[in-house]
Amino acid sequence: MKNLGLYYLAIILPIVLIIGLVKYQVISSFQFTMALGIYVFVYRTFTDGYRLVLKKTIAKKDIWKLLVPGTRFEYFKVLYLK
Repeated sequence: MKNLGLYYLAIILPIVLIIGLVKYQVISSFQFTMALGIYVFVYRTFTDGYRLVLKKTIAKKDIWKLLVPGTRFEYFKVLYLK
């Protein structure tokens, strides 16, 4: 996912979908909380890690380190601007 536009689409589309499901009362508040947790801790960690691996900034085995609070901030420019 070296293309910045596709990366933004991949990180924004799921959250828009989750919010839309809550707005139209398709899912409950508990399900929203669970979906948001999965989005933040699983999906975003994998997506950000995959982008960093493709850009050869980190090794594939180090993706899990992005779960540590503040670690993504170290890679802010690489993730969101380049």
